[in-house]
Amino acid sequence: MALPATDESLWLRRFHPRPQAEISLVCLPHAGGAASFYHPLSELLPPHVEALAVQYPGRQDRRRDPFIESVPELAREIFTVLRPRLDRPIALFGHSMGASVGFELARLLEGERDTVPVAFFASGRPAPSRHRSNDIHRLDDDGIIAELQRVSGTDARILGDAELLRVALPAIRADYKAAETYQYRPGPRLRCDIVALTGDRDERVEVDEVASWQAHTSGSFRLRVFPGGHFYLGEQRAAVADVIADTLRSATAAPAHPSL
Repeated sequence: MALPATDESLWLRRFHPRPQAEISLVCLPHAGGAASFYHPLSELLPPHVEALAVQYPGRQDRRRDPFIESVPELAREIFTVLRPRLDRPIALFGHSMGASVGFELARLLEGERDTVPVAFFASGRPAPSRHRSNDIHRLDDDGIIAELQRVSGTDARILGDAELLRVALPAIRADYKAAETYQYRPGPRLRCDIVALTGDRDERVEVDEVASWQAHTSGSFRLRVFPGGHFYLGEQRAAVADVIADTLRSATAAPAHPSL
C-alpha cells in the first residue's frame, strides 16, 4: 500500500543543512538500509552540496508506516516529494537497491518534469539491463540473517539483538522483495551523466555488470572501482565524497543539458 507522499519530513533527512547549497544530492539507501547510512557521507560533502537522505517507510522513526515492495512505486513516492524542491539542481546517489530506485527516479524527473539530474551516482548495483535476482526475500529469517552477516551491511547492534532483529526483519524482507522483483522496462536512455561505483571484492556484483550502466545514458559515463566489498562505501567514504565533489563541480561548470 502506497503512502501519500505529501510530507517531505517523512521522507527526507538533512543531517547537515546547507540552505545556501547550489545542488541537492538525493541519497537512496540499500535494501534494509535507512537514511542514517548516509550521515557520514553527508558530513564530508562540500558546502555547495546538501545531502537529502531518503528514509523509506517501515524502519526507524517510520517503522509504523506500511512497506513499499516495488522499486517503481518507491521512485514515484520520492518523485512526488521532490517535485516542490526542483528549484535548484538535483543529483542522485543510490547504493545497491537504491541505485535501481535512483534509475527509476531519474526517468520520472526527465520524462515527466524535463528535469535532467546534474549526475546520477549508481553504486554497487548491476545496470538495469543486467538485473538478476538471488531470491533472498524468499529465505526464512535465519537465511536472511546469514546473508546480512555475509555482506556486513547491517548495524552489528541489530544483528546481535534478537528483539531489534524481530522489529527490523519485516522491512528488510520487504526491501529485498522490491529489489529482487524489479523488472527493467526498456525505454529512452537517461540524459544525465552517470558515475558508476563499486568495490573490487563485491561478491554480489561483477565489475562488468556495473560498467554496463554506460548503455543507459546519452550523457557522459565514468566507472570508479574502489578497494572493498559490497559496502566499500563505509571505508571509502572520503574518496567517494571526493568523486561526488569533483563530478558536481565539473557538471555545474559545463553547459546545461538541452531540454527535449
